[in-house]
Amino acid sequence: MQHRHVPHPPTGGGSSASAMAALADVKRGKKRGSYNCGRCGQPKKGHSCNLSGAATPTDSSASTADPSPRQQYTHLRRALSFDDSDVRRSAGAEEEVVVEDEEEAGSELGGGGLPASCLWEVMRRLPPAAMLAAAQVCKGWRETARRLWRSAEELRLRVPARAQVGFVGSVLQKCPGLVRLSLRMESVVDATMLACIAFSCPNLEYMEVSTAVTAINRITGDELGRFVADKRCLKSLKMEGCSNLGGFILCSSSLSTLWLSDLHSLSKMAFNCPNLKEISLDFSRHENDSTDLTTMVDGLARTCLRLQNIHIASVRLSHSVVLALAAANFRGLRMLSLLLGSEITDASVAAIASSYSNLELLDLSGSSISDSGIGMICNVFPETLSRLLLAVCPNISSSGIQFATAQLPLLELMDCGMTISDPNSQGPPSEENIDCESQQVSNSKMHLIYQKLIIKHSRLKKLSLWGCSGLDALYLNCPELNDLNLNSCTNLHPERLLLQCPNLESVHASGCQDILVGAIESQVNNGSAVENQFPSKRLADGSKRVRVPYFLSPQPSDFKMGRAQKRRCTLLMD
Repeated sequence: MQHRHVPHPPTGGGSSASAMAALADVKRGKKRGSYNCGRCGQPKKGHSCNLSGAATPTDSSASTADPSPRQQYTHLRRALSFDDSDVRRSAGAEEEVVVEDEEEAGSELGGGGLPASCLWEVMRRLPPAAMLAAAQVCKGWRETARRLWRSAEELRLRVPARAQVGFVGSVLQKCPGLVRLSLRMESVVDATMLACIAFSCPNLEYMEVSTAVTAINRITGDELGRFVADKRCLKSLKMEGCSNLGGFILCSSSLSTLWLSDLHSLSKMAFNCPNLKEISLDFSRHENDSTDLTTMVDGLARTCLRLQNIHIASVRLSHSVVLALAAANFRGLRMLSLLLGSEITDASVAAIASSYSNLELLDLSGSSISDSGIGMICNVFPETLSRLLLAVCPNISSSGIQFATAQLPLLELMDCGMTISDPNSQGPPSEENIDCESQQVSNSKMHLIYQKLIIKHSRLKKLSLWGCSGLDALYLNCPELNDLNLNSCTNLHPERLLLQCPNLESVHASGCQDILVGAIESQVNNGSAVENQFPSKRLADGSKRVRVPYFLSPQPSDFKMGRAQKRRCTLLMD
């Protein structure tokens, strides 16, 4: 261990003044710590603190090596913001303090002989719980942690079930410049929590509250309305578990993004948000939901004219709601997602197509549209639509899906999960009716069980066919496809599968037969189904295509190594 050498003052009588000045400079250069206890505040001399580190409020969640698994969090979004870059972390991401603008740390020592700049870079990468623990090491670390808290502009914090509101308040008060806040709640969310956030974060612009399965959201509509009205800088609000709102009136001139999930039986919904551009309302799946969606859409049409993205998930979606949406005439609408509306038919598609011809994303999953509705979609949106989601639409056949991929050249994402499904896969028939229904199934529904799908598209990147148990054959020629979902495709025949997708990165095959999984793995990784590299010729009369003989075909060594190598694909079986 190196000790700093302190020079002795000279003893000459003529230089006593300079000696005293030098000694004073040495004393001023020595920095001492606090003389009071850091826990209870009493003088350290002759004092024995009885307060342990685990009893302090900051240590209630400072354990970073928690062996218990975390709760699984639900995702707020369904169709809006696919592949968006503004959502930097998913709901299960690690908690973190993000410092956008770094302070000048200088070259002084930050504690333990470590330069302050190095200590700054290390501690800025710690999660909140670890930073609270690091602040108790020494004065230098505590000062660096304090400056980090004050410089933080974004905070992602997990609030465990045992934590109280005081824990959240103590953390937020350390961050006066906080702009983005993401809370993953495992405890109770109530008005006290909202008041704590409003008081501690005066400049808050983005807030997201996700809830675990064990969490309870007790915030009412009046409390949420007061919070939004008081936060004049708030631009984005995303909240889960909003089952106790009852009704709300939101007034804000700055709010541009609003996501609310788990809504149920709202008596009133009023929006006075002239700058609102994106709204996502996810209602509960209960049949006794009494929310009047038509009135809600009419209110949006009067006060929120700048809407660009609309997402509504409710079992009460109907054709009348679509007509109200078409009459609203949102001129800037680009993304429209209407989920679980079993009463949405081809007439609803016609109403949407007549009012909004510039849609880039259309999600009608859970509707009752047919192949005729897909035809109208292809006629209206051939030059704009890039994402089409038609999952759980039982009236759509493989012919409609093929027509959509052929008529929409800009399509990059398509979801047809549970669309081509086996009518017998929902449950085994009873023994009493198995004899009388066998002929009906074999005659009237056999065309729904054995369907083949042929897709050739130059820009398609993601294709989802999860739960398509009625799919018997699949042929894909998509050079840009990188993600393929074949989960629960139980009737897909391995010999009728052809994947000509050289850029395929991941294939989901959970619930598939082992022989099908083997066929998928052999094609995507061994290159047996790569697009024909060897040329083909026709007969003299041009009537039949034949393969060039092997000795006339170019050998693999003739190709360049860069072109012959194929990217490794991941087969996901979770």
